[in-house]
Amino acid sequence: MAEFTLKIDGMHCGSCMRRVSQALAATPGIVVNEVRIGAARVSSDENPPPLGLAIAAIAKAGYTAYLESSTVDAASTQTSLSSKNPSPQG
Repeated sequence: MAEFTLKIDGMHCGSCMRRVSQALAATPGIVVNEVRIGAARVSSDENPPPLGLAIAAIAKAGYTAYLESSTVDAASTQTSLSSKNPSPQG
């Protein structure tokens, strides 16, 4: 599973955090790990992850978001690579 940190501008209070959390929770393919003032950590099993949808959902809630960092676990990377490069049979 890949994890991403989104930097979010315009958040100032608990109500802002709730609005962002609800917007992200309604985004297909996104799992909300944590929302705090100024940032959100989310995960996705999808390849490619729907970060554009997450950023658009945050924008619709009234905030500006962009990707700050990402991590991908080794198992997800290996599975993704294996499915793209099947081994020859024979």
